[in-house]
Amino acid sequence: MANVVEFKNYSMGFRDDDGAVSNLLDGISFSIEEGKALGVVGESGCGKSMTSLSLMRLLPDAAVVQGGEILFEGKDVLKLSDKEMQTIRGDRLSMIFQEPMTALNPVITIGSQIGECLVLHHPELSKEEVRSRVIDALDSVGISNPERRLDQYPHEFSGGMRQRVMIAMAIINHPALLIADEPTTALDVTIQAQILDIMKRLKGESGSLLMITHNLGIVAEVCEEVVVMYAGRAIERGTLAAIFDNPMHPYTRGLMASIPTMHSDKGPLPTIPGTVPTVYDFKPGCRFADRCPHCKDICTREAPQYRWVGDDHIVACWLYEGEGDGNA
Repeated sequence: MANVVEFKNYSMGFRDDDGAVSNLLDGISFSIEEGKALGVVGESGCGKSMTSLSLMRLLPDAAVVQGGEILFEGKDVLKLSDKEMQTIRGDRLSMIFQEPMTALNPVITIGSQIGECLVLHHPELSKEEVRSRVIDALDSVGISNPERRLDQYPHEFSGGMRQRVMIAMAIINHPALLIADEPTTALDVTIQAQILDIMKRLKGESGSLLMITHNLGIVAEVCEEVVVMYAGRAIERGTLAAIFDNPMHPYTRGLMASIPTMHSDKGPLPTIPGTVPTVYDFKPGCRFADRCPHCKDICTREAPQYRWVGDDHIVACWLYEGEGDGNA
């Protein structure tokens, strides 16, 4: 099956006020097959959102691409002109942004905001056809009375309904890839479950899915493959079963151990000592070395290469030196 997206050794950083460039994303490599869902997980600040914004070509002005490729349907989006990118963004490639409470324009009706993507990419549609498709999109994400709701304003919607509106806006053109950046943040658990049900259904109907989240439970519910990120690097990648049943990187193991379960012993949950370094504190070698219980001398000097540790399972860790080299 063909890949809809391929990150190939992609690196980027930020230029500060003095003109110096810091390295945030370092050698990011992964792909998403057509019709599949991949979850990118990690703590806040690890580079998950910057990875998705790189694909959308929506990085801040201070961002500097330092190397690599990002292929979408065979084309390197880093080499496309702004006009070429505009024809893709919102049509073949779409994103559900964080913070639905602030992402919608408060003075424009819901229907107009959703229909804008249709009008931009399909100018041949009549007003009646646009309205009909907006109603269908609202209905598909579980908004009741869509014929009335599309003429209302964002303040008339609850947080969960606004998130559904964001999803409807993202899927109205049936994109080949849908990026969901923390789609259940700040929603109560009941609404979270409803949103995840929508995401699972849309994955099959709309195409491929890139799920950005810190919540491993969401990944287990929706995705088939997982990329674990830490401090701007993809440190482990594999199928859902491989990552959840046999985590190999010490950081991934720490994440898994910190998840509460029905059978957890009484007492405090295990934690990973220390804190995630900022981009200004990155050191040579493995960026997890300062927090790793298995740290060796080489870990502080050289960044580990990707190693195959099983079928469809790759890890970047010096613990597995001597395993087969992996094409990340």
